[in-house]
Amino acid sequence: MMQADNDDVQIGRILSRREVLRLLGATGIVLLVGCGPGESDSAQPTSTSGQAPAGGATATPALSPEAVVTEEAAANATTAPACVVRPELTEGPYFVDVALDRSDIRSDPATGVVKEGALLALTFNVSQVSNGNCSPLPGVVVDIWHCDALGVYSAVSDPGFDTSGQQFLRGYQVTDANGAARFTTIYPGWYSGRTVHIHFKIRTDPDSDEGYEFTSQLFFDETLSDEVHSQEPYASKGPRDTLNNTDNIYNDLLLLTVNQTAGGYAATFDIGLDLADSSTGQPDGFR
Repeated sequence: MMQADNDDVQIGRILSRREVLRLLGATGIVLLVGCGPGESDSAQPTSTSGQAPAGGATATPALSPEAVVTEEAAANATTAPACVVRPELTEGPYFVDVALDRSDIRSDPATGVVKEGALLALTFNVSQVSNGNCSPLPGVVVDIWHCDALGVYSAVSDPGFDTSGQQFLRGYQVTDANGAARFTTIYPGWYSGRTVHIHFKIRTDPDSDEGYEFTSQLFFDETLSDEVHSQEPYASKGPRDTLNNTDNIYNDLLLLTVNQTAGGYAATFDIGLDLADSSTGQPDGFR
């Protein structure tokens, strides 16, 4: 039986400014990095919130997953993706390598039942930081997994639920020539002890122990979560017991900028990775 007792173990840290300069050299590449003690962060992420239907696919029949992804891309095309260094965080107890190659992760493949919730189009822009340069990273596998509107994960047995054999809200995509991986999912719910979040893992070769692997989590603006969770099916869960500022893992460098769309919400996450340290499967400076 799986337990959630390792979901609050912080394993990541943020690169210092000195480490970033050593990694990139004096090339003028702009990075969003964590601040050390006494430093200020001049590039805090922001979120745009607004009311949107919290129903599943039936709430927005006019928009297909493909249309949502297209709309999301247009909404986030105002600026080119930056090469952004992010902190690594704990995997948690609920990762299951189900190897589901799909963009729309809302359904359980066995039954076809779609999880209800506010539609979320999520795009990863993955870049490689190498020898002072930043370039799109194609051909890497991006996995995401998260709980449903009521705080339940698929494919696991837990003291509060048993979803063995189900695979909703799990899947992976391979980054394209521009380093992009796109998903259609729902806004996550919550469960006791954790703030609202999505898990993700980026791998160069999932079938090899020698491949590079980076694992972390994404977070959401509190005001937006309150608005989404005030609607069904989220509202039946009741008020959250953990917010961003009381979560043991939360890091604002992993806070999504979320835009409201005609069908729900859309977000893009830019991340730059250094694949140099292949001996450990983890990049220098990210541990």
